[in-house]
Amino acid sequence: MNLKEIKEILALMNENNLNEIEIERDGLKLKLKKSAGEIVMGSPTHYAVESLPAPKASPVAVPSASTTADPAKNNKDIKSPMVGTFYRSPSPEAESFVEVGQTVEIGQVVCIVEAMKLMNEIKSEVRGKVTEVAVQNGEPVEFGQTLFIVEPQ
Repeated sequence: MNLKEIKEILALMNENNLNEIEIERDGLKLKLKKSAGEIVMGSPTHYAVESLPAPKASPVAVPSASTTADPAKNNKDIKSPMVGTFYRSPSPEAESFVEVGQTVEIGQVVCIVEAMKLMNEIKSEVRGKVTEVAVQNGEPVEFGQTLFIVEPQ
């Protein structure tokens, strides 16, 4: 099962107002479940995705997709809360939300991740100086992938 098929399944879930779906195919078991109370038109919906071997259906804990510490440098990572396409600016002609060396505030929009044709604003959960942009504009990103590295202030 590839990313395109999973996106199609997510679209069907939204169209049919399903909160959970479980699919078993070719020895692979896929379980998709929406987080409670997240459905509002125009805002991001977060999904927990489990991909398990068919005979074993043990639950997988989904970590918080916010920030994690890098003990070597005391830096924080701003990570992607979903699978999608990373954009540094609101439109191709616009300036980037943030640049390396810029100070970001808690709650400040740092980028957009497009998923299922929805533009999801990603906000900083840490105040500090951006030391690195870890992803190129327009690249696909995975759940939990580091997008920015921030030196806390």
